Amino acid sequence: MIKFLLKLFPSSVFAVQERVSEIPTRRSVNEETESLDHGSVSNIPFQVLSWSPRVSYLPNFATKQQCEAVISMAKHMLKPSLVALRKGETAETSQNVRTSTGVFIGADEDESGLLAAIEEKIALATRIPSDYYESFNILRYQLGQKYDSHYDAFHPAEYGPQKSQRLMTFILFLSTVEDGGETMFPFENGRNMNGSYDYEKCIGLKVKPQRGDAIFFYNLFPNGTIDKTSLHGSCPVIKGEKWVATKWIRDQTYD
Repeated sequence: MIKFLLKLFPSSVFAVQERVSEIPTRRSVNEETESLDHGSVSNIPFQVLSWSPRVSYLPNFATKQQCEAVISMAKHMLKPSLVALRKGETAETSQNVRTSTGVFIGADEDESGLLAAIEEKIALATRIPSDYYESFNILRYQLGQKYDSHYDAFHPAEYGPQKSQRLMTFILFLSTVEDGGETMFPFENGRNMNGSYDYEKCIGLKVKPQRGDAIFFYNLFPNGTIDKTSLHGSCPVIKGEKWVATKWIRDQTYD
């Protein structure tokens, strides 16, 4: 697995721009006409937001029409989102941690081919083939809904033995949120790691949801251990509605 992970951490795949603490709200590329480009990886705009954790931002990854089509596909199937339970936890004790609604949809379930096309572009951007992907988790956050800070990788001491781990998380923002709803990383560069962090607090590196944009970040180090700075959450929506399509990418092929 180590050799596989090392291949996924190239030093200069894309032109790296200056790190910013929050994504600007105005972009130069017209999202109405930008399409899913199936050409070379170099055609995908790329910006590094942080090296600890390793977070990258892809503007205009999908068009307005594509985002709306994914929302339309999912909106009639939504159910309350669940969380993986640690040893000793119950659904009752963790019910306020994640308050969104969502649905899992596999690319093979979508007859239109849109989800397969998005997966293909994710594979180009991340350099990891779709054999390693879980199904899309399409999520909606309404007023006040959020997801407290958490890890996407599962520590065996807390969750039991794991056949594989979530190496990477890819998030496509399907809507622009007027206020709130940021994806945030409170432990960026080792900040707030003194043991007193309130896991409901929305601090640190924040990425504002903009329709069509995407981010991806690594949950593991190249040696397969969990990156503690990959802790992340979804800030409460203050105004508007947040839709995302999340793709978890494993360190082994996944059924």
